[in-house]
Amino acid sequence: MKNQEKDKCAEELELFADIEKDLRYISGIIKQKGRVILSNYTITPPQFLALQWLFEDGDMTIGELSNKMYLACSTTTDLVDRMEKNQLVVRVKDPNDRRVVRIHLLQEGERVIEEVIKKRQVYLQEVLKNFSANEVLLLQNSLAKLHQEMRED
Repeated sequence: MKNQEKDKCAEELELFADIEKDLRYISGIIKQKGRVILSNYTITPPQFLALQWLFEDGDMTIGELSNKMYLACSTTTDLVDRMEKNQLVVRVKDPNDRRVVRIHLLQEGERVIEEVIKKRQVYLQEVLKNFSANEVLLLQNSLAKLHQEMRED
């Protein structure tokens, strides 16, 4: 009985190792494809990430954006400076507290992020073309559940 339990445990560990490896490889491929898409734009991958946070979560301070991107405030400030120069974002004073400055996504920044995301979605659609509708739905549900579990952790 003990050998069967050890074998089962080893099989489970191997299964989770395979899942982790697949997710890591998928993440790498998506990043690489994202960089190829971004090469047609005047923004860098970190700028894309910043624009994406602003697009999804709305205006935020340098500190809030730094925390979301896991960057030092000074690095995020430089990033925002370059995006502001390219008219993708603008700094605005918070109407409730004039000491607080928020980063606001401009129309050009919104246009760029929407275009890039759309191209990434088209890429994914192409990759999944040989999946059945049920397989796509199962994948979406499984990924949503995985995401939710990770956010709660």
